[in-house]
This record gives sequence, C-alpha cells and structure tokens, in this order.
Amino acid sequence: MAADQLLFSYGTLQNPEMQLDTFGRLVETEDDVLPGYTVDYAEIEDARLNGLSGPTVLPIVRPTGNPLDKVVGKVLRVTEDELDASDEYEVGLYRRASVVLATGRTAWVYVAN
Repeated sequence: MAADQLLFSYGTLQNPEMQLDTFGRLVETEDDVLPGYTVDYAEIEDARLNGLSGPTVLPIVRPTGNPLDKVVGKVLRVTEDELDASDEYEVGLYRRASVVLATGRTAWVYVAN
C-alpha cells in the first residue's frame, strides 16, 4: 500500500484502536516534534469519539509563533484515502494545515479552528 502523505498526530490517532477504526489498519509511525505550537485542551460533545477514546477533553494545537514552543507527537504515514478518513474522524474543532516539523519534513496536522 502506497503511503504518500505524512500526518502529525499529537493525540488519539497515535492509539492502535483509533488507527484500526479510522484507517482499517495500523499505520507506520515515527517520533517527531512540531515547533512553534502549544497544546490546549477542548471539551467535545461527540458520542462516537467519547465511546472510542474515553475522554471528553481532547488536545488541540495552536500556533504561538515562538520557536521555543513545541508539541511532541508522531508522524503517521497514510494514503490520500486515509487522510480523507482522518478528515471525517476529526471533529469541527479542528482544521487540517500543512506544517514543517523539527526534522524538516512537511506534514499535515489538525490545528484549532
């Protein structure tokens, strides 16, 4: 299966159960860091997510512009179709944005709306 997209995850998509539910498989992951962002938390009202991931409060990243701020997470290698599936998985609190990670790779990440 061709994995042609990089998706930076700092939350539930790092969990094997969420990968299986969202992508139908476990995806290849690597550690990475998102500089210039910080993590906030948002309360959600989504029974589907609550039932699968447990918490009603999920992390959400926001740009700070400060290169000393950073978010630690994982890069998931996904196909275009899997990226579409992750768009459907993420709730309205998020929008997908292109970012440059600490390793210099460009990846998608879900940031605060």
